[in-house]
Amino acid sequence: MKSLTDVVSGAGLSGYAEVALVIFFIAFIGVVISLFLPSRKRTFERMRRLPIERDSSEPSSRREDTFHA
Repeated sequence: MKSLTDVVSGAGLSGYAEVALVIFFIAFIGVVISLFLPSRKRTFERMRRLPIERDSSEPSSRREDTFHA
């Protein structure tokens, strides 16, 4: 009876691991390039300031840092 190691090594599946590595590398490079495109700078600046911007629909008398019971 053959062991699982013998069956898998004889099946010739090593090519799939190489193809998966190439696909992952291409996707990774695509993400890195898209992050550093100059056209995305405005979007990232807006997203960077989101936590500190006040909501314009919020009344000015209500403060976010006070607790209301």
